[in-house]
Amino acid sequence: MALNIGLVGTGWFSKVHSKILYNFPEVKFKAVCGTSKEKADSFASDFTDVRGYANLTDMLDGENLDAVYISVPPFAHGEIEIALIERGIPFFVEKPLGTNIETPQHILKEIEKKSLITSVGYHFRYMDSTRKLKSLLSDYQVGMVLGQWSGSMPLVPWWRNQEGSGGQLIEQTTHIVDLLRFVCGEVEEVSSYFGNRVMHNQVDSVTVADVGTVNLKLSNGIVANISNTCILPNDYFRAGLTFYTDKGLIDLSHDKLVVNSQLIKEEFENKQNPYELENKAFIHAVLTGDTSGILSDYQDAFRTQQVTYAALESVEKGTPIRIIKK
Repeated sequence: MALNIGLVGTGWFSKVHSKILYNFPEVKFKAVCGTSKEKADSFASDFTDVRGYANLTDMLDGENLDAVYISVPPFAHGEIEIALIERGIPFFVEKPLGTNIETPQHILKEIEKKSLITSVGYHFRYMDSTRKLKSLLSDYQVGMVLGQWSGSMPLVPWWRNQEGSGGQLIEQTTHIVDLLRFVCGEVEEVSSYFGNRVMHNQVDSVTVADVGTVNLKLSNGIVANISNTCILPNDYFRAGLTFYTDKGLIDLSHDKLVVNSQLIKEEFENKQNPYELENKAFIHAVLTGDTSGILSDYQDAFRTQQVTYAALESVEKGTPIRIIKK
């Protein structure tokens, strides 16, 4: 049996997923929906027997789809997910879940009514280095974690607009927040500071902060700080977490794990493609109903959204924000 798959979105992440899916023998990539028929047709032209659509309803009516991938800007979430839920179609959605908390919360409630299979694109969870780290940490007592996502500002208009992207913490640094949760446990409270230092003087219509830092208190007593900036020139980039433990330091970045401790001093590099692994897990779940390989479903990703949105609230209200468990 081959699954009929459709995509919503014609950007970078859609290209990543489509190229992977197109080579899966258990998948038939059937259709793509874009913001215009021209964009969708242009995207589809790179593949054989893939149709382009400018309207989601037309794609769902015109194709017998078993699952759909959603790769759209943060502000575009909501109606797409609800349309798929109403039809009982499993979906894979790229992070973040939205620019606010209300839209993902509504989507989550509807998902839970139907027990729909979902997966969210927190691909850092699928890295070999992350798996290795989780296997090592039982021998360490983590006291503090420092994280960062530092790079340049994406120049697509929606990204530099607060209402379009939700800001850097929600749109990009969410990966690091999610990694912290995945490895160390749930966040109980956050306190944040954001600032505008550079980009509002260099690029038109910037309403997102270009520097920020968030202090996080975890329910198990670990304390953490995650900072981000988008003021760096192109080609300058750092992202990851540093774990301060009773036996030394452990660094997890986007490509490797470096352990410098009393127990071992070693580097572990990623061998497998985490994007391919997350796709395999989702496709396997839709084919078999076995969701054990999905490391981030919508319910779990919502908790990451709670943390990043609470950080934004902390800045707006000038006070720490406690995370209310849903």
